[in-house]
Amino acid sequence: MKVKRIKEPVVKNLEELKLTGFRVVCAGEEYAVEIPKASKLLESRLSEIKNVKNKDIQFGAFIVDTNSEEEDGYWVTVEVEEFEGTPEEMVTLTIPAQRYASAKHEGPNIGIFNAYEELHNWAADQGYKRLKDKWHVEKFKSWDDPNNLVVELLDTIE
Repeated sequence: MKVKRIKEPVVKNLEELKLTGFRVVCAGEEYAVEIPKASKLLESRLSEIKNVKNKDIQFGAFIVDTNSEEEDGYWVTVEVEEFEGTPEEMVTLTIPAQRYASAKHEGPNIGIFNAYEELHNWAADQGYKRLKDKWHVEKFKSWDDPNNLVVELLDTIE
């Protein structure tokens, strides 16, 4: 029997997201180490960010296929109502309203790759086309322990 890595795949339309946090740029194999570091740093500096919508949720954002250095990397952020006085060393990012194939992953961060594969297969089976040149989002409800994440995967589709 095949082990399911995702729960409740659905299609979602999300409004524009305004995000503030840290941009991580490193070699591909280093992201699994560098993203949790940035997440902890963001958590420790949360009080510096104005207009945070929900301090208990972190967002990760990335573009799968980017041709631009400005869009390369992974953003570790929180959502804000509006940008105001961005703290030193932090960046802002606006993601336009988009449609996503969405599923929840609970477990180790290394399992996210398999969860994405399941989500991609589900979306393809439903007839959706992935948009690899658009922003993809990960909505973390639990991130302290990399072996026990609770994350909603939001893969941009046409």
